[in-house]
Amino acid sequence: MATKTKTFKLGEVCRGGIITVEVTGKLVVIIGKEWVMSQETSRGSNQSNAKEFTRGSVMADERNAYRKIDDFLNDLTTSYYSGKIIEYIESIVPLKEKNFWE
Repeated sequence: MATKTKTFKLGEVCRGGIITVEVTGKLVVIIGKEWVMSQETSRGSNQSNAKEFTRGSVMADERNAYRKIDDFLNDLTTSYYSGKIIEYIESIVPLKEKNFWE
């Protein structure tokens, strides 16, 4: 099973500055990383050595998966970027139960 990974370099609109999403099958892992200032401050800079400070994982078919991911991302960044990251995740794997009350 292939892992799909995407790094969002959000800078000052994100706690730490970087969010990496890894999707393997139905497992979604979201990693918050600290921006390495010595590597420049532009989005094109090499941030491969960025230090991880938080990590969350959810199975896409788990109850309230959408809500759990949305809550985790909203602790890291704005609701706008949370929505963009969730759009990316859902382009790979559908998330269960968008509606909290279902």
